[in-house]
Amino acid sequence: MACNLRYICNHDPQWVAKVLPDYGENREKWYNSIKSACNRSMTIHMPKVMKRAIERVKMAQAKPCDDAEGTDGSGNGSIPPRMPQTLPAMIRLLVSKTPDIYQPAVAHAVFPALATHLWHTKFRYIDNVEHEATLMCVLMAGTGAGKSCITKPIDCIMKDVRERDKISMEKEQEWKDEMNTKGANKDKKNRPEGIVIQEVDADMTNAAFVLRMAEAEDHFLYVHMNEIEQFNALKVSARSDSHFQIMCLAFDPGNSYGQTRVGVQSVSRRVCIRFNWNASTTIRKGQQYFSKVLTDGPISRINFCTIPEQEIGADMPIYGTYDEQFDKRLKPYIDNLNAARGVIECPQAFELAKKLKEENADFARLSQSRTFENLSFRANVIAYLKAMVLYVANGCKWERSFEDFIRWSERYDLWCKMHFFGDAIDNANGEVQVNKRGPRNLLEELPDTFTYDDVVEVRRQQNLSADKTRYMLNNWKTRGYIVRDPKGQKDVWVKCKGKTHRNQ
Repeated sequence: MACNLRYICNHDPQWVAKVLPDYGENREKWYNSIKSACNRSMTIHMPKVMKRAIERVKMAQAKPCDDAEGTDGSGNGSIPPRMPQTLPAMIRLLVSKTPDIYQPAVAHAVFPALATHLWHTKFRYIDNVEHEATLMCVLMAGTGAGKSCITKPIDCIMKDVRERDKISMEKEQEWKDEMNTKGANKDKKNRPEGIVIQEVDADMTNAAFVLRMAEAEDHFLYVHMNEIEQFNALKVSARSDSHFQIMCLAFDPGNSYGQTRVGVQSVSRRVCIRFNWNASTTIRKGQQYFSKVLTDGPISRINFCTIPEQEIGADMPIYGTYDEQFDKRLKPYIDNLNAARGVIECPQAFELAKKLKEENADFARLSQSRTFENLSFRANVIAYLKAMVLYVANGCKWERSFEDFIRWSERYDLWCKMHFFGDAIDNANGEVQVNKRGPRNLLEELPDTFTYDDVVEVRRQQNLSADKTRYMLNNWKTRGYIVRDPKGQKDVWVKCKGKTHRNQ
C-alpha cells in the first residue's frame, strides 16, 4: 500500500504516514517500511491501477492549483500542477471549446499570440527594468497527444493581425510585380514604405527575418511552428547557432541584432528583435533539440507546456465550435490589447511578482537545487508578463482569479522545465544527477526534531555534499524555518510549525 501511495504523496514518507494506518504494527517498523517504499527505484513504472485512479481524481475534482501534485514547480510528481477551477474570463473563453485534457496547454499557448497585439507598450518588472511582452511557448507532448489543440484558439486571436497583414502583402506583391516587368537597367522604385507584416512564414531565411523586423515599425513578429525544428531556417549558415541567439535576444529588453552585407540588393540592417512564437514537438525531439544549449539561456526564456499521456483506448476528445459568437466575445479583449500604449503599471501584478519570487527562493533554499533557482528567475518574469497581458486585455482591471492562475502558470512552467530538462541541466553544470523526481524539500525529509547528522544523511541521499550543511542550517534558522532545541541539546534542531513550504 505504501508503494502505491508514494505516487500520489510525492514519494514523501511523512505524507504517506499521515494516511496509512499502522494496523497494530510496531510504529518504528511501520515507518521504516514506509521509508523503504518511498526510496524504491524510480525506474519502476507506476502501476496501471494508480494511473487510472490519479486520472479519474484529476478529471473529477477541479481543485485549485494549491492542492495539485508538484505545485512547488520542482518537477516532483508524475503529473503537472492542476489548473485552477476559477479562470480569468478571457482564458475561460479561450479554453471553452477545448477538451479538458488539452485546456492547460491552450491556457499557456495563447499568450504569445495575445502579446503580439501590444505595440509600444512596456511593463516595469520588480528589478526596475522595463519589459515588453516577449512571450514564447513550446508545447512538448507525445506522438498523437493532440498538440494541434492550440491551433484554432491561436487562429482566432490572430484573425485581425492577418487581415492587416493581407493589405501589406498585397502592397508588397504589387511592387514586386512592377519590378519584374522592368529590365535590369531600368529605373526601379524602392520598396514601398508602410509594409508591416507581423505574421511571418516558419521557413523564412535569416535575411527575410531581419527585413521583416526592420519594416515592422516596432511591432512584434509572430509565427506558429508545427515543429520546433522549423526554427532552424533562421540559421545564418549550417553550422551557425543564430537561431538560438534569436530565441535569447527575443526575450531580452533593448536587444540588437542584424547583418552587414556588401551587395547592393542584400539586406544590411540592425534591428531590435520583437518576436513572439509558438512551437510544438515530441518530448524526445524537444530534449534533443535543446541538448546543446541547456545552460545557454533558451530554456529559461521559453514558457513550456505539455499534454498528459492518455490511457490506451481512451475516448476521443471532442472540440467545440469556434463560431462568430466566439469571435465577438473575444474581440473586446483584442481591442484592449491593440489600444494599449506606454508604460503600464499594475500594483497587484507587481506585488504578486515579488511574492512569487520569494516563494521560489524559499523552495530553492529548502531543496538546495541550484537548477530550480536559476530557472525560476526568468520563469517569474514570464509569469509577470502574462499577468500584465491579462490585465491590459481586461481593460486594465485586476480580477481575483488572476493571482491563482498566474501562480499556477508559473508552477506549471517550472514543473515542465524541471521534468523535461532538470537532470540534463544538472549534468551539464557538472552536478551529479539526483533523481527523476526533481529537487526535494529537504526540511520535509527530516523529522520534527532532528540532529546535525540527520541533515547530513538527508543531503547525502540527495547527492549533496556535507560541507555546506552548517551554512544551510544557519540559513534555515535565519528564515524562521527551524530553531535550536529548546532543551539545549547540542546540534539538535526543531521545525517551526507551518514553515515547510510544501504548497507555495
